[in-house]
Amino acid sequence: MTATIPGDWWGLAACQEAEPDLFFPISAKGRAEIDVARARAVCQRCPVQIRCLDYSLATRQVHGIWGSLTEIERQPLFASAAAG
Repeated sequence: MTATIPGDWWGLAACQEAEPDLFFPISAKGRAEIDVARARAVCQRCPVQIRCLDYSLATRQVHGIWGSLTEIERQPLFASAAAG
């Protein structure tokens, strides 16, 4: 995630204090599974987790963990968000 995301919610995000690479694992297997679990732990204590997920769906973020969901987990939600 980058610090250039617009909106006042971004400044409240728990990931601001975490290593950015944690939210962009290379795969979902092996060592990356540990990173995904660590990223989810950050997301679970985040006061703007839902706003983050909403942003990722609205802007079709296809990479990384947003709102505690991986890109694979968000795929079905993209269709739902587009439908209205």
